[in-house]
Amino acid sequence: MVIDTGPLTILGLLVAKTGMEICLSVLNLREGERNRGVVPTPYRNMIGPQDYEKSLNYTAAKERFGILTEAFDALILVALVLGGLPWIYGWLSGKLPDGMGWDAMLLILLMLILSIPGLPFEWWKQFRLEEKFGFNKSTQGLWVMDKFKGVVLMVILTWPPLVALLWVFEKFGSIWWIWGFVLFFGLQLVMMIIYPMWILPLFNKLSPLPDEDLRKSLMELADRAGFKAKTIQVIDGSKRSTHSNAYFTGFGKFRRIVLFDTLIEHLSPRELLAVLAHEIGHYKKGHIPQRLVVSAVMAFGGFWFIHWLQEQPWLQLEFGFSDVGGRPDFLPALLLFGLFSGVFIFWLGPFFNFWSRKNEYEADAFARDVMNDSQSLVTALRQLHTKNLSNLVPHPTYSFFHYSHPTLLEREKALSQKGKKKGQEL
Repeated sequence: MVIDTGPLTILGLLVAKTGMEICLSVLNLREGERNRGVVPTPYRNMIGPQDYEKSLNYTAAKERFGILTEAFDALILVALVLGGLPWIYGWLSGKLPDGMGWDAMLLILLMLILSIPGLPFEWWKQFRLEEKFGFNKSTQGLWVMDKFKGVVLMVILTWPPLVALLWVFEKFGSIWWIWGFVLFFGLQLVMMIIYPMWILPLFNKLSPLPDEDLRKSLMELADRAGFKAKTIQVIDGSKRSTHSNAYFTGFGKFRRIVLFDTLIEHLSPRELLAVLAHEIGHYKKGHIPQRLVVSAVMAFGGFWFIHWLQEQPWLQLEFGFSDVGGRPDFLPALLLFGLFSGVFIFWLGPFFNFWSRKNEYEADAFARDVMNDSQSLVTALRQLHTKNLSNLVPHPTYSFFHYSHPTLLEREKALSQKGKKKGQEL
C-alpha cells in the first residue's frame, strides 16, 4: 500500500509524539524507583515514609496507565489516518440529509463516535486507579449521569456555533476564517460568563461559605489585595474526588471565588488565606488577560491553518474524502485539524509550560507579600502535595516538558530567595 505525503507526515509526527510521551513516562518511572526507600531530606518533616511510598506508587500507576492510553490513542489515530476517518464520515454523511444544520450534526455525531473507544479507559481510571489510592468518591450512576449530561451539553452548546461557522464559511468566501475566528473568540468570552453561572451547577452544587469568620477573613484579604469579589462559594468536589483546588471565575461583576470543600477540610484558615492570595495574584499580575491573548493568537493561527488545508487540492484525495461528495470541503479540513492538531501543538508544550511556571512564581511572590510571610503558602503547598499524593521527585526533563507549575522544591526555594532579597533591601 502506498501512503501519500499528507497521511505519511501525520503518521510520522504521531509516532514522534507517542515515542516522546512514552520516553518521558519511562524517565519519570525510573526516577521514582531511584528515589524509593528513604524520604528525600527536604521533605522529611513534611511526609512520613508510608505516605511517601504511596505517592511514588500513585505516580507509577498513573504513568503506566498513561503509557497504555497513549499507545491506544495512537493506534486509533493511525486507523483513522489509514482510512477509518473517511469511512465513518462517508457512512454518517449518507444517512443524514443535506443542509448546514445536518452538516453541523454530522461533525458532532462523528466526534461522539470517536470518543466511545476511550470510555473504558476513563472508567478504569476513575473506579480502579483513583479508587485504589483513596481518591474516588464518585458512583457508577453519577459517572454515567455526568457522561450523559456532557453529551447533551455538547450538542446544545456546539451545534449552534457550528451552524454559524458554516454560514460564515459560505457567506464570506476566502476570508471566512477571519470572521470564524471572531465568532469563536466571542463565544469563548461568553462561555467565561455562562459556565460558572449555568453550566457548572448542572454538575456540582455551589453554596455560600458557611464559616462566617473564615468568609470575613477571606473577603478582607481580597479587598486588601484589590480583588473585588461579589461572593465566596464552596463547590462540593468531594462528591467525586478527594483532590483539592481553588480558583476564581468570570470577570467584572460576574467575578467570584470558588473553594473546593476538600480544600477547606485539608487547610487551616491561614493556609486558605495564602492559597486565595496566590489565586488573586494571577488576577493582579494580569495573567488572565495574557492567557486570553495567547489563546486568541493560537485560535487565529488555527483558523488560518484550517483555511489553508481546505484550499489544498490534495487534501480530500490523499486522505480519502474525494469519494464522499455533497458536503462542504470545509468539513474534512476542520475534522483533520481537530483530530491531529495535537501532534503539532504537543511540541509547543514546553514553551507554554515555561511561561505558566513563570506566572506561578509571580503569583507565589504576590501571595507572600500580601500575607507578609512565605510560610503560610509553603505549609499550604506541602499539605496539598501530601493530601494529593503529588510526585515529589519528578524527573527534571519530565517536569520541564509537562509541568505547568514549578515543583514544590522549586517554589519553596524561590519564595525563600525572594524573601531574603527583600529583607536585605529593607
